[in-house]
Amino acid sequence: MAYRDLREYLKRLEVKGLLCHVQAEVDKDWELSAVCRHTFRSIPQERRPALMFDKIKGSTIPLVVGILGGSREIYATALDTTIDGIWDVWERSKTPIAPRIVESGPCQEVVYMGEDADLEMFPTPIWTVGQDPGPYHTSPFVITRDPETGVPNMGTYRVQVKTAKRAGIMIGPNRHMNFHIDKNEAAGKDTEVAIVLGTDPVVGLTSVSPFPYGVDELSAAGGIRGEAVDVVKCKTVDLLVPATAEIVIEGKIRCGVREAEGPFGEYAGYMGTGGNNPLFEVTCITHRKDPIYQAFLSQMPPSESSCIKSLGREMEIRRHLRNHLALPIRDVHLTESSGAAGRLIISLKKQNRFQPLKAILGAWSLGFAIGKTTIVVDDDIDIRDSFWVEWALAFRMQPAEDIHIQKNTDPITLDPSQPLRDGKSVSPYQQVSSRVGIDATRKHPYPALAVPPTKDLNKVAEQWEHYGIKGVKLP
Repeated sequence: MAYRDLREYLKRLEVKGLLCHVQAEVDKDWELSAVCRHTFRSIPQERRPALMFDKIKGSTIPLVVGILGGSREIYATALDTTIDGIWDVWERSKTPIAPRIVESGPCQEVVYMGEDADLEMFPTPIWTVGQDPGPYHTSPFVITRDPETGVPNMGTYRVQVKTAKRAGIMIGPNRHMNFHIDKNEAAGKDTEVAIVLGTDPVVGLTSVSPFPYGVDELSAAGGIRGEAVDVVKCKTVDLLVPATAEIVIEGKIRCGVREAEGPFGEYAGYMGTGGNNPLFEVTCITHRKDPIYQAFLSQMPPSESSCIKSLGREMEIRRHLRNHLALPIRDVHLTESSGAAGRLIISLKKQNRFQPLKAILGAWSLGFAIGKTTIVVDDDIDIRDSFWVEWALAFRMQPAEDIHIQKNTDPITLDPSQPLRDGKSVSPYQQVSSRVGIDATRKHPYPALAVPPTKDLNKVAEQWEHYGIKGVKLP
């Protein structure tokens, strides 16, 4: 059954022991980011909780982080399934259900129009202290609409709060919102925007996942939920937003206006460069009574951003390789350490010698830049265990035969390893990258593995307590 809103979902996380309330007062301008980072560093992914900061200095609004991608278990809970069931739930997005327009919704219980609309009223954190130029919304679900087709798009982009009325939005090359802005500006028009904060979790997961241009993410969310997303009309722009959202910020991107935005601590673990980016001006703010503010932890992996991206992108890659290319794929993994972009690992039950390269090229053919290093292994390798992947690279791959390099490819956004041109950095729109694909599958019959029989290992595991063996306690 679909979650009605963020609040119902948070209750489920609490019941499952996946939400930790931080009751100590924290400062959003330095302390909150450090607490989040220490949590992600010190607690293994499988035991990591989402966080709810109940007391933020100078604000009455609580903040939640890690509620979509604190761990794979949290991600599965957001989809109301198990980790093994994520793939099947995502497949439901292929049967979209259009949003259902309702007359009113909790997201408009409180309304601030015109001069009363203040972007600085929320506890927006500073994430990379001393380097970010100010507070950033990291979990905004940004809605715009194609002025020609009328089809809406929802995506997640960093939003820098500059003043009470103005914000900067960084939109990477080839992101769908750019197409809307370009079409509007060609006609000399502003672009209407709704920034949504805090929703039913499926809405958030569709916002951050790649869908083909022309797909309405709210319809895809309806398909995943098995029930239409209720939407209401905004007060000052001609857009529809989730009716049960916590916060909605309405406004416009001014035609042809660009201002300095950034730098910002990005998912790759480095400071993403700033630049002249679109200017957003607020026209209205609505929110629920006693709203809850949602944020993502980005910056250096591991992060919520890398966990969410890895799972969402894995689903799309697996779907493409299985359904469109008919490859015998067992699993697909975009590593969190690579920001869910740089390293892609694919396992398959190989039927012929052509399939590993076909899998590599098939993944690269997708419309988003992933897999700068792409590795294909046999189906007996656990691709989520780096030890086994490295073992396959060591003993099932010959560099002269099994490494394939592709030049002149589109780059991973914000990858600072892009080559300089005349000693200077190249703008994101002009960057050219390359990729390496590695076939680490067996090419001929191999000797048997030098390990005890599986039945013996299973029997020992079942009676492990019998042996009294425990890890050494470190001083």
